Amino acid sequence: MPKSDYRATLAKRRADVSAMFDRVAQRYDVMNDVMTMGQIRRWRRLVQESIDPKPGQRILDLAAGTGTSSRPLADAGALVVPTDLSLGMLKVGKEHHPDLPFLAGDALALPFADGVFDAVTISYGLRNVEHTLAALTEMRRVTRPGGRLVVAEFSTPTAAPVRLGYQQLVLRALPELAKVASSNPSAYHYLIESIRAWPDQRGLADLMVQAGWSRVEWRNLFGGVVALHRAVA
Repeated sequence: MPKSDYRATLAKRRADVSAMFDRVAQRYDVMNDVMTMGQIRRWRRLVQESIDPKPGQRILDLAAGTGTSSRPLADAGALVVPTDLSLGMLKVGKEHHPDLPFLAGDALALPFADGVFDAVTISYGLRNVEHTLAALTEMRRVTRPGGRLVVAEFSTPTAAPVRLGYQQLVLRALPELAKVASSNPSAYHYLIESIRAWPDQRGLADLMVQAGWSRVEWRNLFGGVVALHRAVA
């Protein structure tokens, strides 16, 4: 495929994903609670603990959506920049958190200089970026030496019976739940497929190493349904 066609294809997919999140923005946080049976609140606390925000630290929160993940970082005194590709998400976020400096940005071409952040975090958004390795490399670029990366993402349950039940029952049921709780139920068919296609814990860790991150480790949450990956620049 010619480079111009390839770029056009990527641009279209990026626009489609952004538009999809625009349509779910109004009830996005409600749907997250429904999909995870409330567990996402605990997972957010664990992400915050892994970041360990301090007053004055500069933190990039990618795929920040409506700012729910950014709020506790800012409340801890960090200078957090909630960034997202979806303008609809940013609009809702600004309505809820008018003091946060929401910014439209693409994870594959971040609008920041090299090494400006003490930490970068992304929760449940990395699998929606077209090129995982390129995104991880870009995150590494904007992180100072010794800075941290924290990634929370749906992953692969470690126990075979749990994995089978999760894939055959839970993931199949989520689109039905979306009909009740979401402002755009059809979007969740895409989101479920993106979970199915996502690499397992080791696969993501290997990509992080390829992108230049060191001391990569992960912690399984809810039996591996979610994995919390951490690394150092």
